Formats: sequence, C-alpha cells, structure tokens
Amino acid sequence: MSSCNIDHTNADTRNKLESQKQFLPDHMYNEASEFLKNRPAQHELNELFHLLKKYDLTEKEERVARNKKLKQLTGIPE
Repeated sequence: MSSCNIDHTNADTRNKLESQKQFLPDHMYNEASEFLKNRPAQHELNELFHLLKKYDLTEKEERVARNKKLKQLTGIPE
C-alpha cells in the first residue's frame, strides 16, 4: 500500500468508507464510522483513507494486514 501527500477530509474518508462498506466486516465498518465521528487527526484520516482505498480489490493476505491496521487505528479489540 502506497502513501501519498494528499490530506483527505473527513467527508472524503467517509465517502471512501461508504464505497467499501459491502466489502468490510460489519463491525469494522461500524467502528470506522464511529471513529470518523470523533474528529480524528489529519494523519489518522489519511491512514484510514488509504487502508480503505481499493480494499475491494486486495488479495486475502493484504486484507488481513489492512484489517489489523484498521483495528489498531480505530481501537477495535483483537
């Protein structure tokens, strides 16, 4: 997963979350949605956006890695 120098807004990140909703486990979607309500810092928005970007196209191993990072970022218990 690559990083970029674009700062993503809360609205952009929410839109990305909604576009990937059907591919995410329900609890992860719900936690990410709640996370966005808490006005995360810019670097957290950027990280979440990139974890969600092309989530639907990733291989199983990549999804597992992204899921782990999503859990860490949003505070989902293991």
